[in-house]
Amino acid sequence: QVQLVESGGGSVQAGGSLTLSCEASGLTSSMYQMAWFRQAPGKEREGVAVISSIGRRKYAEVVKGRFTISQDKAKNTLYLQMNALSPDDTAMYYCAAEWVWDLSLSKSDYAWWGQGTQVTVSS
Repeated sequence: QVQLVESGGGSVQAGGSLTLSCEASGLTSSMYQMAWFRQAPGKEREGVAVISSIGRRKYAEVVKGRFTISQDKAKNTLYLQMNALSPDDTAMYYCAAEWVWDLSLSKSDYAWWGQGTQVTVSS
């Protein structure tokens, strides 16, 4: 059983930065990937960034150059460093995990989810 717990959300002004964390437990296989998704009110959940257990990364175009996904395996923790935030980044951010290495950013490809952490960016 995989459990994911996000933290680090909050309110920030446009142009600011935030770092989200996702503490994972139950990742018993060395072959997995973890991703960040976000969902704004009235919109579909969209993939933001993904990292495999061997360190390969992929980003959605809308966050490339602004967001950085990373992981600390010793702490079983996933991070999302978000810079140059805009009001369009306002959403609930979710951590997800799956036992694959395909770098998918499709929500249907992930079985394990955290409860989410809210990010609000004001103009």
